[in-house]
Amino acid sequence: MKRLAICTIAILLAAITTAPAQRAPFNSAGITMGHWHLNSRDVEANKKIFVALGGVAAKPGDFDIVKFPDVVVFLHLRAGSAPSTGGSQGSVIDHVGFYVQNVQTAITKWKAAGVQIQPGNKGRTDQAFIFTADALKIEILEDKTQTVPIRHHHVHYYVPESDIEKIQAWYIKHFDAKPGTRAGTGVLYKNANIPGAELTFSKTDKSAVPTLGRVLDHVGFDVKSMDETVKKLEAADIKLDRPVVTQPNGGKLTFIHDPWGASIELNERPNPL
Repeated sequence: MKRLAICTIAILLAAITTAPAQRAPFNSAGITMGHWHLNSRDVEANKKIFVALGGVAAKPGDFDIVKFPDVVVFLHLRAGSAPSTGGSQGSVIDHVGFYVQNVQTAITKWKAAGVQIQPGNKGRTDQAFIFTADALKIEILEDKTQTVPIRHHHVHYYVPESDIEKIQAWYIKHFDAKPGTRAGTGVLYKNANIPGAELTFSKTDKSAVPTLGRVLDHVGFDVKSMDETVKKLEAADIKLDRPVVTQPNGGKLTFIHDPWGASIELNERPNPL
């Protein structure tokens, strides 16, 4: 009995150690990072990748999801939706990113689990890339100071160079994001930071298409009060793409899009995923 009790405690402690953290706290505008919503052609294949990266799979309702600290990855749209029309590259959101404690250690582990890894730019060992079979691009960066093996880091937008300051200002104004910069490979990115996510902005000389219909169909932000958030957005002449829907559990959701074509879901969740 004593050995059984010790084993049970060890299992519980392991579960606590590996369980994803809760979503990040709301900022002063009542907004925090919520989710990426994929339009996966092969849900099980993508689930396998995200679980291998360190996420925890679940199905709390209609959707298969994988949970990470600060973000939940929804793996498919509702039944009957058309398959994705293309990868994340070429859309306004080129890729998304995670932080790990040590990129090279993570790569060794993930390769053993069958994940295909591409090296960092210009020989960088603190960077790597993963492309899913349906061409979602995921950047892996390193933060040796973090206390969890993997956590959400960024959503990377590509817009014309003349629009970088404009898109940064848009998210600062409407989501109370905090301005910042981050050094990339030979470039200094401008960004807008909300709890749980850096929204990163790069220049592109190509015409980026909207996210709707792509493998990364939209990104989701959780809001503290849907009524207050919608009131603020409508006062700024931002139209809702869909009326607010109240769900059986009391949650609320709606959609908007930014001027560059990124589709955004807003969720008021009484019980975070």
